[in-house]
Amino acid sequence: METRDRTAAVIGLGYVGLPLALALAKAGYRVLGLDVDGKKIDRLNAGRSTVIGIGDDEIRSVLDRFTATGDYAAISRADAVVICVPTPLTPEREPDLTYIRSAVAAMLPHLKRGVLIALESTTYPGTTDELIRRAVEETRGWRVGEDFHLCHSPERIDPGNRVHRLDNSPKIVGGATSACLEAGLRFYRAIVQEVVPVSSTAAAEAAKLFENTFRSVNIALANEFALLCEKLGLSVWEVIGAAATKPFGFLPFWPGPGIGGHCIPIDPLYLNWAARRHGRPMKLIELADEVNRRMPMHVVERAADLLNREGKPVRGARIALIGIAYKPDVDDVRESPALDVLDELAARQADVVCCDPLVPSFRHRGRTYRTEELTPGLLQGLDLAVILTNHSAIDVRLVVEHAPLVLDTRNALAGIPGGRIARLGEPALGLPAARG
Repeated sequence: METRDRTAAVIGLGYVGLPLALALAKAGYRVLGLDVDGKKIDRLNAGRSTVIGIGDDEIRSVLDRFTATGDYAAISRADAVVICVPTPLTPEREPDLTYIRSAVAAMLPHLKRGVLIALESTTYPGTTDELIRRAVEETRGWRVGEDFHLCHSPERIDPGNRVHRLDNSPKIVGGATSACLEAGLRFYRAIVQEVVPVSSTAAAEAAKLFENTFRSVNIALANEFALLCEKLGLSVWEVIGAAATKPFGFLPFWPGPGIGGHCIPIDPLYLNWAARRHGRPMKLIELADEVNRRMPMHVVERAADLLNREGKPVRGARIALIGIAYKPDVDDVRESPALDVLDELAARQADVVCCDPLVPSFRHRGRTYRTEELTPGLLQGLDLAVILTNHSAIDVRLVVEHAPLVLDTRNALAGIPGGRIARLGEPALGLPAARG
């Protein structure tokens, strides 16, 4: 059966699900996009994008084959169902699979025999089997690999990355049985250039967790090295840059104010939760998490030190946090280290203003914050500007020219002359005298 004769349902239309739904529609599938957000559904059906980096024209181009809905009964028409819902942490920092459980419960009564179910949400090894296979077999009385097919294919979407996209990033696929694997490979080959089969759904789940744990641990190493360089009187940016000239056996990771987003702060804890469940806690993950979570406080301490050198306390100081999103060129503030910096500065009674061209407003701890535009007047009225995220839309030269003092946590100002600039990972000595 060709793709134009088939229907796919995508549960969750966020930064993972919406690109997937568009790719399936472009490949010829009739696509049902399911979401719990009524406003998002209305926007998409009106041809308006809800994800940064996806234009309205892309949505409009597939409206003849794509429909967003909140009605799970529509799944009864689907030959394939892909689950792309969030997998956050509980307040106790353990896996929270509420969204997966809810999606599975909602789809179960409507599945048709022969359906392929694919889980893309990042989770610990065993989830696909424990939460989906068992639920379908026990509720519907079907046998996996015969009456329905089941696979795990972890998402590899990198928001804001226009080079490595869904279509050209290799796609890992693990099946519950050999027949499930073949069904999953056929499905994903319609939308990606390369599929990578693995032996089981658990292997696919573990691969994704290891990818992001690798990043977390190496970022933690870079962050600890940055703190050492401050004490040694060295520039961490120069030293890592020099080390990166080695053509083999080295991969550069860079320090920053902490880690954020939907993956790097969370996925290693899913892996370590599974490790603890099997009596093998991964100490390196725990240490890396501790180091990375400590970085926002270090940024605040550096800010306080810089202000003290100017004869000013943090209390009452007007400080701009530039870049609230967790990474450049996205509008996502989930787990952003900027939020921890904001909390600590507020606790010390600083007068904090938030600036982010991609985040006009955000909710944090029950409060709505509105960001302000970077202007010469705003910058000149500051005691300190702190660059936390280096969006390409931020005019960093404007910051250097008008802010009286800058703390750069991303090396965003490298190569820009002038200004009074202190950097994370460098000693605070040698700042030029204050203007005027």
